[in-house]
Amino acid sequence: MLDLLKYDFMQRALIVAVLVGLIAPVIGTFLVQRRLALLGDGIGHVALTGVALGYLTGNSPVIVALLVAGAAAVLIELIRVRARASGDVALALLFYGGIAGGLLLIGLTPGASSATLTAFLFGSVSSVSQQDVWVITGLAVVVIAVIGYFGRELFVLCQDEEVARAHGLPVRLLSMVIAVTAALTVVLAMRVVGVLLVSALMVVPVAAAQQLTRSFRVTMGLAVGIGVLCAVGGLSTTYYVEVAPGGAIVLLALAVFTVAVAIGRLIRGRRGAPRTPREEVEVAGAGTMPQTDRGSVST
Repeated sequence: MLDLLKYDFMQRALIVAVLVGLIAPVIGTFLVQRRLALLGDGIGHVALTGVALGYLTGNSPVIVALLVAGAAAVLIELIRVRARASGDVALALLFYGGIAGGLLLIGLTPGASSATLTAFLFGSVSSVSQQDVWVITGLAVVVIAVIGYFGRELFVLCQDEEVARAHGLPVRLLSMVIAVTAALTVVLAMRVVGVLLVSALMVVPVAAAQQLTRSFRVTMGLAVGIGVLCAVGGLSTTYYVEVAPGGAIVLLALAVFTVAVAIGRLIRGRRGAPRTPREEVEVAGAGTMPQTDRGSVST
């Protein structure tokens, strides 16, 4: 492990990997509970268009991807609510439009080709610059601040949207918060994991943690631990074996999930019939309905 720290590019990549492993499962816990596990994939494809637009205009691909992904996150909520389109249709539009837009724009960039997007598609250790580290650190701070401020309200929303509305919570605003925070997380993670695999790091650690815990808070904490372990472990693997970091990280996460399933079955076999993941979270969250003065925002 100490060998990795001798190189500046690995130091930068490890910092970003820790941040990604920390943040992705946090927002992923809310997405999984609200059954929006594929939202990260849809936003990731649109972020690819932002990356290509950044290259085309000569601006920072990360900054442009952040703006484009944020706009896409807001758009998908507007499509879902105002146009009454299903979430699956809105996500499909993002999937196809994002990939097509990225390929089209990168084709218009002088001296560039589709190969230019490879580092963003699958992750790249050597492509993480010092500027990326500062930008991604700033994004991580924003995500943590948002979750810290809206955490209790988001928990209620993810359990039951109608209950949240009945308690005066700003459901539309909170839905936008989840979507935009997911967009920030995608941009934060794409340098290490790649936009095609970032959703896996948001979902798989959470799914693994759900096999072992019944508390929403404990699930999130365990998912964060798994995320950091897999991000650092997968990235370290790429130092010794020439493979894409995104693939190594996700495969390690899937291995942890497999082990968690086996252990979870063993534990539940001793305790009796298991609850479903949603029932477990509802039981753990009973009595935690927040009394908030932030519900004055119109829904």
